[in-house]
Amino acid sequence: MTVAIVKSEHGASAHRIADGVRESILAGELGPGERVRQEIIAARYGASRVPVREALRILEAEGLVTLVANTGAWVTQLSLTECEELYQMRERIEPLLLRFSIPNLTGEKVTELHRLADAMERGTDVEAFLRLDRDFHWLSYSGADTIVLSETVQRLWNATQHYRRAFTRLFTMEADRAVHLEHQLLAQAIERQDVDEAERVLFGHIRRTRLGLARHPEAFDQAR
Repeated sequence: MTVAIVKSEHGASAHRIADGVRESILAGELGPGERVRQEIIAARYGASRVPVREALRILEAEGLVTLVANTGAWVTQLSLTECEELYQMRERIEPLLLRFSIPNLTGEKVTELHRLADAMERGTDVEAFLRLDRDFHWLSYSGADTIVLSETVQRLWNATQHYRRAFTRLFTMEADRAVHLEHQLLAQAIERQDVDEAERVLFGHIRRTRLGLARHPEAFDQAR
């Protein structure tokens, strides 16, 4: 019984620590290739090394950190080639996730999608845009009842988060309004339950980010 209680406590601590470190990584406070030191995390969360190691394994499964045996943990870092491959995977499987989701989206969720699209268009702050963008897309997928696909897409999103931030800075500097138009078109297609059009818009939306990053390899330096 005592062992079970200790394991339960470690599990709860591990998820609490994973939530905090995940937030730091997604917010860009920990950048690609940056060392994630167990002793610092343990001190920050008032925990022992055991739940910290469990938390890092959770984050590794989510694609956020890379663990090297007997060495340590680093925030996942991608080369341009690796990022292009992950984006091509996203281009093909996210439209399928959206197809599964659309028939089950309520009117309230569709209204919220329009609100998020409008908020992104009005805003100017990169971090606020990234939060709204993530909320928008994951809300659009929230009607999907899948076993593997949602987790796969989440892992791809996590792995490419830092490079999406770099791309967002680029399109903001270049005053590229296509991103906002695509969000509006996507919300409209979802409202009409036009699955084929929604898939087409989403494919192009993800593809444009991939091509934009390929044109700006310096974004990979900015992401670090």
